[in-house]
Amino acid sequence: MPRISLHDLVVEFPFQPYKCQEDYMNKVIECLQKKVNGILESPTGTGKTLCLLCSTLAWQEHFKDSISARKIAERLKGVELFPNRTMSSWGNSTTDGEASAYTDVPKIIYASRTHSQLSQVISELKNTSYRPRMCVLGSREQLCIHPEVMKQESSHGKIYMCKAKVAAHSCHFYNNVEEKSTDKDLASNILDIEDLVQTGNKHRVCPYYLARTLKQQADIIFMPYNYLLDTKSRRAHNIDLKGTVVIFDEAHNVERMCEESASFDLTPHDLASGIDAINLVLEEQAKIIQSSDPHENSMESTGSGLNLQLENIAKIKRTLLQLESAIDAVELPDSGNGITKEGRFIFDLFAEAQITFKKKAELLESLEQIIQFLGGGTRKMFNNTIGLQKLQDIIQTVFNMEPEDDKSSFVVGQMMSKYYRVHIHQDTSQQRQKQRVDLWSSAVAKKQGKTLSYWCFSPGYSMQELVRQGLRTIILTSGTLFPLTSFTMEMQIPFPISLENPHVIDKHQIWVGIVPKGPDGVLLSSAYERRFTVEYMSSLGKTIGNIARVVPHGLLVFFPSYPVLDKSLEHWRDHGFSSRIEDVKPMFVEPKGKRNFTEVMDAYYEKNICNKSNGAMFLAVCRGKASEGLDFADVNGRGVIITGLPFPPRMDPRVVLKMQFLDEMRAKHGSQTQYLSGQEWYRQQASRAVNQAVGRVIRHRHDYGAIFLCDHRFMQSDTRAQLPSWLRPHITVYDSFGHVIRDVSQFFRIAHKIMPAPSSRSLQRTIDIGKPSCHVSLSPGSFTSLKANNLDAHVPSLKRKLSGYDDGALSVVIDGTARVCVEYEQMLSTSLKKPVGLLDALEQTEKRNGEEESSVGGKKAAPLSALLLQHQKRLVSDHKGGRKKIKIVNKHGSEMVACLNQSSSSSSSRAALYMVSVKQTLSQSSYEVFMQTMQCYKAEDDFHAISSQLVSLFTEDPNKYTLLREFYQFVRPHHKKQFDELCHLVTGKGCGYKPEHELLREEKYPRAGTAEVEERCALKAECMKQSYPHSGPQERHQQFLSAYLTKVKKSLGQDKYQRFSTALSMYKKMDNYPAMVSEIADLFTENPEDYHLLRQFYKFIRPHHKHTFNQMFKDLTGMSCSDAEQKEEERDFITTASSNSIAEQSGAKEKWPQSCMDACTITQVESFVMQQWELLLLLFWSTWDFNYVKSF
Repeated sequence: MPRISLHDLVVEFPFQPYKCQEDYMNKVIECLQKKVNGILESPTGTGKTLCLLCSTLAWQEHFKDSISARKIAERLKGVELFPNRTMSSWGNSTTDGEASAYTDVPKIIYASRTHSQLSQVISELKNTSYRPRMCVLGSREQLCIHPEVMKQESSHGKIYMCKAKVAAHSCHFYNNVEEKSTDKDLASNILDIEDLVQTGNKHRVCPYYLARTLKQQADIIFMPYNYLLDTKSRRAHNIDLKGTVVIFDEAHNVERMCEESASFDLTPHDLASGIDAINLVLEEQAKIIQSSDPHENSMESTGSGLNLQLENIAKIKRTLLQLESAIDAVELPDSGNGITKEGRFIFDLFAEAQITFKKKAELLESLEQIIQFLGGGTRKMFNNTIGLQKLQDIIQTVFNMEPEDDKSSFVVGQMMSKYYRVHIHQDTSQQRQKQRVDLWSSAVAKKQGKTLSYWCFSPGYSMQELVRQGLRTIILTSGTLFPLTSFTMEMQIPFPISLENPHVIDKHQIWVGIVPKGPDGVLLSSAYERRFTVEYMSSLGKTIGNIARVVPHGLLVFFPSYPVLDKSLEHWRDHGFSSRIEDVKPMFVEPKGKRNFTEVMDAYYEKNICNKSNGAMFLAVCRGKASEGLDFADVNGRGVIITGLPFPPRMDPRVVLKMQFLDEMRAKHGSQTQYLSGQEWYRQQASRAVNQAVGRVIRHRHDYGAIFLCDHRFMQSDTRAQLPSWLRPHITVYDSFGHVIRDVSQFFRIAHKIMPAPSSRSLQRTIDIGKPSCHVSLSPGSFTSLKANNLDAHVPSLKRKLSGYDDGALSVVIDGTARVCVEYEQMLSTSLKKPVGLLDALEQTEKRNGEEESSVGGKKAAPLSALLLQHQKRLVSDHKGGRKKIKIVNKHGSEMVACLNQSSSSSSSRAALYMVSVKQTLSQSSYEVFMQTMQCYKAEDDFHAISSQLVSLFTEDPNKYTLLREFYQFVRPHHKKQFDELCHLVTGKGCGYKPEHELLREEKYPRAGTAEVEERCALKAECMKQSYPHSGPQERHQQFLSAYLTKVKKSLGQDKYQRFSTALSMYKKMDNYPAMVSEIADLFTENPEDYHLLRQFYKFIRPHHKHTFNQMFKDLTGMSCSDAEQKEEERDFITTASSNSIAEQSGAKEKWPQSCMDACTITQVESFVMQQWELLLLLFWSTWDFNYVKSF
């Protein structure tokens, strides 16, 4: 690895660092050497995590070497180095039992917001040459592996059951910690949270206490923010900060975390829960006293595990009731907005309940004993301790600073007013105070309670408390700290060293556009008064749909909030925008909870690396999990769409008070200071959230991507000034949406040519790229993940339920069986994807085998991949059934009706849904029996065998009756009546049998009218011969091709025509629609006069891309690419290109007979034939005879 000399230190870096990376490491080392704080901003993707790790660890190693050298020198002189110095409370950094020389080496504490972010940091550490002793701290909920403790639902329950087992030495995992902590492999390996849990299971040792033990000897400790900023968490984890170096990564969140860790909301439910818990203890203690010998027991509850007298427990209850009464006694204004008071008011309020600095320690000790009593041993009362635990935390927060005397108490109260506000308002939570009917119940228990809020509005309070612990250095770093002056002012501690770094990327790697209007000209604005209007949501849907067509691979879409996201999805679903978008890219939606988030992300990543996929779209919210620190490098995030400015809720009391607090601070210190005003802070909150979201697109030096700011308010100068400094020079404001598509298409075309391909490591972020590229998202293990792109699963208002299916059957599981659908689709598309004439004309090597899209009456059958990609929301409409009719009508009104049972997409969707539902419901062995039974029925046509087997599989549980009845769709016609009777007998409900279900397909749909069609076709052919006696169909098509290519070459010029030719050749070879369409659209949209060439190009789009191309053209130009327009253009071009030969014929040409004009067109006949062909394939699918389809 390269070795770089910085500030007399040698830093080993994985590669030769860039200039901005060297500057960053210089600043870090300067902070460490001078023992001062630093605030460092470096854009996302500049490698700041790697720089932090390498520079701090290099400095730490140098520090150790210096101490060793000094100690050797002292010993040579016969003098001990540290004769009077005790060992550090953090332990030493010994190796192999050697006496340590490093007792005073500062430890490095690396903090970030979440454990997922810390896992990324630890992953980067593995890529360096440094191998320090390290540990990562986590909660019991994350690290505990004891089966009984893990069963507890609440985190509080886990904590107290764990403590009880540890105290009783009944946890064998904990009992192994002391022995295993000296294991060299455990102490020297680099382990993140997941690795730690795996190691714990492997060695039968508790990961939670193992991490706490390894902390004593660790050189670098990883932990979340709140472990440092929250005084209670610091004490719980026994974190000694004296002399340490503390690094806050992603420090743009520190301000909020500082305030939240020092704030609380006490609701009526919390108080009621605490009082109920005290009542339980009183009842338990009373029973113990009554059952015991009065001569042997006093009021003290001997042997109960609780060292409190009954009188003391009653006093605690009285204290809680007095606090409840004091809060309820505060009068609120009639406006319902609540009342706000100075921070010192909290001490007056608590004093009414006898809660003071003097009585704090005694009260906390009593509460701790009660909580342990309720949670200890075999008692199942953990949930009853939640209220008491919250009260315990609240008392510690309020009385955090210990005054020296009574006079100091007043000073503390005055100081709290500098940082805090007390807000009391009517309780609006869903949890209501329980009605208590005992003699000590509060008089106001039946009234609606009030919530007491104690809010800290200055992050400086927590930062100053941190500094008082004796830290050596604090380093705050992030990609979005701008403006640094106001940020440091709010921290209220000095930051002598600062840095604002540029980005490492070049101009051709980033495209930034402000899109104020959609394709339909509607103003894009997510302002409160417009965000839910039909015009805005429709225009936004069109905007996203068009951008999705030109952005390759992964596309991220960030909304201001969940309500805006949910409402937009609902509107798009109801008005067809979702289906059009998902024709281009399947949509994945960020879940609100933590449970399914990882599975959703994995499914999204899998879709993007699929070689034959157009990528995927991920819909999320600003300030959500996806916008904070997640890695969307390379193909996982080629584009980011920001749909609006995510301002905080303006009427929220906490937001209002924060703005008032800042205005007061600014007025107090004068306007010349760098304090933010309330309005400036409000705008800054939105801009920082936006900056975090746009940072997802560029993740490393060779990454590239586009940023779309789709809100007209980004055009305002003050809003643009809040964007990152590295981003602002690249911004372009667009008046025309067509120019957006043109420029971004050109950007990606150039970037694709000159930028290196993504490394395999970047594609291997969360999944194994060795899996089959096109089936990776269809593996058996991807069931939960695959539901991620189901809008219904994330938007409650979109939930639908299929008639005849229970909830279990609605969960679509894609497994090995469903791959049959994919194989069938590939086989079908192979037969349909024949070379298109235009491509043959360009190369002159193959004969024309083009096909027309079925277009007359009815819809084109959707590809089966729609079933696999879009799940229930597509199946809802397909499952409704019904018949579709194709009508071919002449001018005299006669018509031929071809009745099709159901479109292939509908029937195949039902079949695939049924198969995967069976897989989900049955066990593996039962499913194998089911598959064998189906094969036997196909081969032997034995109804009795299959019916008996199905009854045994699906009647053991009434929930499976639906699956038995739904098998009716696979039963052959001559068995349908018997099967219907069987289902009615077994389940009490039939399958909807009708006599016509027993007819064969050719009997149900006789080819009535075929003679008429043939007659019209012959008449049409005769008419064509009369007009062009010397030109057959092949010659006429070649004339059209020659005319079109001549027109294109004349319009575009030689250079652009060469691009046109290259794009089409690649389309023919690779079938890569996104690459082709971005190039073609760029060529034909620059000049409005060329739009007709783009429309005519529709004829040569392959059938499986026609719908997407047609929709793109319609959104761009407002025109449609119908077959009628194509035919007109074809005749015009033939006339132009063959003017000499046609001129000779035109003199003798007569008008076509009326009978020719009435006859159906060739296109209509081809459409009818294609529908029959698809119907034939569907028939084979229904009988599972795939081998016959292939051979056919």
